[in-house]
Amino acid sequence: MLKKNQEGVPKASPVWAEVDAFIREQIQERFQELLEAEVTEWLGRAKSVRRASEQVGHRNGYGKPRRLTVGSGTITVQRPRVRGLDARFESQLLPLFKRRTEAVSAVLPELYLHGLAQRDFTLALRGLLGEHAPLSASTVARLTARWEAEYDAWSQRRLDDLEVVYCWADGLYVKAGLDRAKAALLVVIGALTDGRKVVLAITSGERESTASWSAVLRDLKRRGLRPPRLLIADGHLGIWGAAREIYPELAEQRCWNHRLVNVLDAVPRKEQPTVAAVLRQLMYAPSRADAERQRRRFAQQYHTRCPKAVARLEADWDRLVSYYDFPEPHWKHLRTTNVIESPFAAVRLRTTAAKRFARTERATAIIWRLLQLAEQHFRRLNAPHLLPGVYAGSDQHGNDQRKQELRRLAA
Repeated sequence: MLKKNQEGVPKASPVWAEVDAFIREQIQERFQELLEAEVTEWLGRAKSVRRASEQVGHRNGYGKPRRLTVGSGTITVQRPRVRGLDARFESQLLPLFKRRTEAVSAVLPELYLHGLAQRDFTLALRGLLGEHAPLSASTVARLTARWEAEYDAWSQRRLDDLEVVYCWADGLYVKAGLDRAKAALLVVIGALTDGRKVVLAITSGERESTASWSAVLRDLKRRGLRPPRLLIADGHLGIWGAAREIYPELAEQRCWNHRLVNVLDAVPRKEQPTVAAVLRQLMYAPSRADAERQRRRFAQQYHTRCPKAVARLEADWDRLVSYYDFPEPHWKHLRTTNVIESPFAAVRLRTTAAKRFARTERATAIIWRLLQLAEQHFRRLNAPHLLPGVYAGSDQHGNDQRKQELRRLAA
């Protein structure tokens, strides 16, 4: 409703430059009207209407002006006061001590989560929410503190109902606490029989040691996680030692991207583009037998010029080609740890903005929250109809694959 001037004629509509202030003013007036209406409903009579003999309570002025931050900015309202009631009047529209709406309270930590540093909130949002909006660093810290409690509950949940076919494991290092050394956050993501990918664990550890990874896997097992069929990870020995100890039946696949980087580090710079092309072709070989042939050809071609590169490629070779034992539509997901590296990109945006977290627990909770958001957009695995058979341990695909390779070799 437009304001009227003293003659009762509606004021002209605001010009473009005044739209924000005009909208906030209209919201403020409407909000104050709703507060008055709430008291009228509570007392059963309008303002200035004489109280009936059986009615109790009466208006008693207004409380101090309060600033309330809503999505369109910060407004100032006064809560009507009521006296003479058997029970204390408490406004449902404007509870005591509330300074911002739930929507604003929710968006502030999300902005922090996506890279806006605490020190930048005032500079970035004062123009939108008003000079008096509650945007201090301590305000954001209080809003994000609840993630620690939510993370604690999540990390204790039971996993008996999950059927995890494949899982990816990797570590992320962040600056947290008083130590100069970075803290290691160990992350496990699993693929379920319906093709969905979910975060299974995120835990702080003593770097990526066998003991730290063993603690992670042991906790997953304690909470009911049955053995997946395949683990995909990088070259850190800690995860492989832990996997053999906790889930000895688990097949193991090393990340090709990490291995290619290691091999190229042992190649002269001028030859790296050529060698990288050869290795990438090997990585996407159509069968295990073809991959073996290309590996032997690479060894023959480079054993004199780049012996270290050849040695690095051949070391732990069996773990590089484990994915051939699984359905071909899944190979693109199993060759690398990209499934877990991709969401790490968003995490690094947050850790870069934070510089250093005060506590490792806070860093863990914040990164957990980021991964929970990323989980909503995880891409499902190809050919999900094949996953229940893989989970059940069917080796029909592996037999068919070996038969095809034998026929190809015979030809």
